[in-house]
This record gives sequence, C-alpha cells and structure tokens, in this order.
Amino acid sequence: MWREQALTRLTGEAFDVLVIGGGATGAGIALDAAGRGLRVALLERADFSEGTSSRSTKLLHGGVRYLELAVKRLDGAQFRLVKDALHERHTLLRLAPHLASTVALITPLYSWFELPYYYIGLKAYDLLAGAGYRIGASRLFGRQETLRRLPGLRPDGLRGSVMYFDGRFDDSRMNLALVRTAAAQGATVLNHAEVTQLLVESGRVFGARFNDKVGGASHEVRARVVVNATGPFVDHVRKLDDPNAADTLTASSGTHIVLAGEHLPGGSGMLIPKTDDGRVLFLLPWQGHTLVGTTDNPAVAEAAPKAPEGDVDYLLDYLGRYMQRTFTRADVLSAWVGFRPLVKPQKSVSTAQITRDHHIEVSAQGLVTVTGGKWTTYRLMASDALDRAVTTAGLTAGPSRTANTPLVGAEGFGPQLAGELAAEFGLDADVAEHLAHAYGGEARSVAALGLQHGLLTRLHPAHPYVEAEVVWAKEQEYAVSADDVLERRLRLGFLDREAAMDVAERTEALLARTP
Repeated sequence: MWREQALTRLTGEAFDVLVIGGGATGAGIALDAAGRGLRVALLERADFSEGTSSRSTKLLHGGVRYLELAVKRLDGAQFRLVKDALHERHTLLRLAPHLASTVALITPLYSWFELPYYYIGLKAYDLLAGAGYRIGASRLFGRQETLRRLPGLRPDGLRGSVMYFDGRFDDSRMNLALVRTAAAQGATVLNHAEVTQLLVESGRVFGARFNDKVGGASHEVRARVVVNATGPFVDHVRKLDDPNAADTLTASSGTHIVLAGEHLPGGSGMLIPKTDDGRVLFLLPWQGHTLVGTTDNPAVAEAAPKAPEGDVDYLLDYLGRYMQRTFTRADVLSAWVGFRPLVKPQKSVSTAQITRDHHIEVSAQGLVTVTGGKWTTYRLMASDALDRAVTTAGLTAGPSRTANTPLVGAEGFGPQLAGELAAEFGLDADVAEHLAHAYGGEARSVAALGLQHGLLTRLHPAHPYVEAEVVWAKEQEYAVSADDVLERRLRLGFLDREAAMDVAERTEALLARTP
C-alpha cells in the first residue's frame, strides 16, 4: 500500500526538491528539506543504503589517519574535516542512541618510539573534539595490561598500547531511520525506482523520468530543483544532464570480512595503525561477531560488487601478523566490498591519501551534485547541498534543524528496554537485546506484531532475528525483496552469508503474506 501511495504522490504533485539517491547523503538531504518545510521527493534506484552506505566499517569517527596526515602536511582543510567529523560523531550518538554507541579501540604498539608518538596523537584527537564533544579519554597501557585486554594478541616484541574512543553504529539501519524520519515529516520516498532521464525545459532541469522496477511502469516527477546524491554513481547522473561532463570522481574499493564469534573480549575493538599500503585496519565487535576491514584499492564503481579474493587474503594475512591464532577462509562467514566516492585530486596520489571532504557543484542547467565525504559527516553534506539547492531554485526555507531531530526509534529507547522486552514477551536475552538496539522505541511494536501473529520464532536458530521482523520490514520499512530484508533490515547477509541463504525461502514466504 505504501508503494502505491508514494507513486500517486510522485506523479500527481509538484515538489520543491527531488533527491536522486537514497544512501546516507540523499536520505539526509530529504530529512533536512522536510524539516525546513519543503516539499521533497526521494528516489533510489535499488534499495535504500544498498550501495556504499551499508558497506562501511561501522565507525562514527573523526579519522585518526586523517589527523596524522593533517599534522604531517600542515593541512588546515584536513584539520577542519576531522574536527567537524568529531562533532558529528557526538551528534549522531545523541540522535540515534539505539543504533550508535561508544566503542573503545586499542592500538598495540611494538616499538618504544611508537608509544609516545601515538599517545600524543590520540590525545590531540581527544582535544580536537573540543569541550562538550569528547566521548572518552585516551589512555596508555603497558605490555601486561595490553595482553590482559587483548589476550589473543601476539606478545612477541609488544611494548604496550594506546586506548582511545570512537563511535560505532549499524549503517544501513541508520540510513533507513533517516528515510523513515524524513517520511514522517512529509517526504515522499521510493526505492527500486531508477532515474532514466532528467526533464529539461527552457534550459533548466525541472524533474526526472524514472522506472518503477517493481511495477514496471515509467513515470515522471517534477520539482523546482534536482539534487544528485548518488555517491559513486554521481557522474552517471551528471551525464544525463550533460553528456560531455568530465568525471569528478575517482572511486576506491574497501573490503571487509566477518569472523564467527567475538575475538576481542570486553567489547573493545583493535586498531592496526599501519599497513604496507599506508592504511589502518580495524577489528570491531559487531552484532556478536568480529568485523575486520578495510582495504583501499583503485576501482570502478559497479552495482552488487563481490569482495576480491586478494583482499580477503590481505585481511587474513594482517590478522596472522597480529593475532596468536591463524585465521583461514573457513573462519570467514561473510565478505563484502563498498566503493568510496572520492573527489579527483589535482595531483596524482594514492586513493588512501585523498581527502574525504565533500564537493558540491551546480551545472549550467541547475542540477545540484554533492559527492565525496563520509558517513560520519552526512548531515553536514546534506545541509550544505540543500543550502545550495535552495539558492539555485530561489526557494524559501529556514535553517537546518537536523542537529536536534531524533531519528525514528530514539524516543523510548533506554538501557532497561531489552530487559523489559524479555519479561513482557518471554523473549530470549539475545533476541530482546537485538530488538531493543535495532528498533529502539519501536521494538515493542515489532514484538507485539510477532505475538499477535505467532511470529516470535527465530528466523535462523543461530541468530537473534525473529520472523515478525520480516513482516515489519515489509509493512513499515519499505522492504520489497528477501535481499532487502536479509541484507539491510536484519544484517544477516552481512554477518553470515550461508545462514542468509538458508532462510531466504522462508523470508520470501513471509513477505508474500497478506495482512
């Protein structure tokens, strides 16, 4: 029903702003526009967050590597980028406490010189956040305390470690929360709707033609300004506006793997501070498993990419360098790759050295394009892009309100929620914990749906997801296919590929249920 209603509005109404792209930035723009009282439509060619925005390292961070580069290059732009990201980290922890939390990251060090170097650097990271935005104080540990906190670490040559704090989050559910919050404020949103043509009249872009990939029909939507927020694919949309437009992006790919179980006790993560190609690697506890990433390789963006075998081997190799046990392909439950939309630098450098700042341009026909940046700063990117769109189209709108707009699920969430759910609905502790953090204040509604229809059974015996979540995803969260549910609503496809395949048929059957 929601899809038919969205199509009716898209084809029957005129909008102030049309956003193309339903990842973090596009969803952020839609929310910002709706909050300012603008009539906004959002189209996504696949599923919300299906691309880069569901394939991150799950960190809300300023970027310790970017701070190091800023110091080495005396680069003021990099300093500002890190400081802005640290402020946004704090904001997102506040706006979506059910989806985001603080995590301690321990950096093991193997030379005496590294101890003061990294400790001073991470203290600077704390200080750069500024008063009121810090989420924890960095600490220096000796060899024994490091091994106590990271018992699986290789002890040979270890001198000590530094612990610091960043944020972690569920990226695709955060993206979905942005879309749903925008819709709650009046935005019209539609996934599986691919823009195939920009509409131009009197030399100005005034809308788009799109293909409804579910219903199969082609439709037109009109708006006073169109914003291109398609991440690694912005150049494709730019060329719908101007076939001769020069590419603005150079993409890089980042691979992650997931290992069974939590290999870092106590809820801490680990930062490997330097690799052969100049990147940092993270080991993070994530939904009862261990996430390892990421690589950085030049790439050409494509839909539905597969993790390169060489990247998986690279990550396993670095695990072997730092951990006592040997990890093999048999330990890898899932692997995925995402693309970073990097603005082309003026001189040739490696993709790992390109700044993650964002870029906004307006074409001669008025198409607004925003690209670059990273997940943590999506809100700033959205605000800047919308400001430019408002000016371009001569719209009337007030300032951004998103810094004080809690996302769907934030209201009603608290540390006691999981226990209350377990008692009220007779749920296992892990199921209650999952529901509390995935849905926040809506978790009771999900559980009540399950109780009403007999759908509190686990979807897979080894994971905490229940069947009611599939129906909820269809009715409330814009899910169309089993992939939408298993990859981006429940995250099972990212955690355990084999388990997701095992329950795909049951998921499809639940999606086919009539209310």
